[in-house]
Amino acid sequence: MHSIERVFLVDRKEISYLRFTIESYDRLALVSTIDPYAALIKIRISPGCEEPVLELLDSLKNDEGLKILDVDPGTPQ
Repeated sequence: MHSIERVFLVDRKEISYLRFTIESYDRLALVSTIDPYAALIKIRISPGCEEPVLELLDSLKNDEGLKILDVDPGTPQ
């Protein structure tokens, strides 16, 4: 099975925090910076983990006020 890739636009100053938070959950997902100036990131989500990752992102938006915009709703790659 292949990972699911999703692209998000975030606040530049939050890229490191977001990466640390997501990757602290073992084998859930990996975060890559596509363009640090535009603050575009790619999240590679492990098979079967899309729902927990999206719930985590919603929690970060709602509870901590992070600005996270889903640029590409994505399909499995």
